[in-house]
Amino acid sequence: MRGFGAIFARELASLFRGPLVWILLAVSLLFQGYFLNLYLDLKGGAVDEAFELQLGGGVPFWLLLVVLPAILTMRTLAEEARTGILEFLLTAPVSDSAVVLGKAAAAGTAVAVVQAGVVLQALVLAALGASPDWGQVLTGVSGGVLVGFMFTAIGVLCSALSSTPALSAFAALLACTALLFVSSLGRALRGLPEGLVEGFLGRVDPVAAFQGSFQTGVFDTGHVIFFLVWTCLFLFLAVRALGARRWLG
Repeated sequence: MRGFGAIFARELASLFRGPLVWILLAVSLLFQGYFLNLYLDLKGGAVDEAFELQLGGGVPFWLLLVVLPAILTMRTLAEEARTGILEFLLTAPVSDSAVVLGKAAAAGTAVAVVQAGVVLQALVLAALGASPDWGQVLTGVSGGVLVGFMFTAIGVLCSALSSTPALSAFAALLACTALLFVSSLGRALRGLPEGLVEGFLGRVDPVAAFQGSFQTGVFDTGHVIFFLVWTCLFLFLAVRALGARRWLG
């Protein structure tokens, strides 16, 4: 894949040289710390139960995973298309797949760094004598990284389809939020054949896939494949969208 390394290094350096990632990281750490403290109070100091809420059992976890990828990816292709930089990039000796994957990998890495903040919290608690279940923590963080990359792929796809960063961010927020409510949609469609609804929606529900394994400390390869397949599909669509830009000029 010609040019992937160069694109990835360029995007990653651009992200971490600017203030945006550091501001998001600081805000996310404060956000995670506040809710972990809240969960500890709610669970009477039960560390493992608090981390279960911190890693997928509470709304704040999913809120971060929806908002961060949308913000980090909204400029990846949409801003470059708006400013005309994308035209020069498309004429460079790099493939469309290298451009999309390099940008997605850089944004996904930034999301993963934010997710790693939970490990830092666990280390602090362990130093204070309240060591958590490390299997649960590491598995939950790993699952969060997989969800983050899937939502990052959606963000890159929205950015490839738009020439306005704000529109790209809105579309990514809308798409990712819609995926989180797949189970609610299933309950609303009870009039349809039960097997049809459960069979289809079960294949696109990231919350059920995450909570069915990662949240409980189980590393299920089936659910890993679930997130990898959907991530690859969204990235493939982004490559096709970028290719259409190349041919349409």
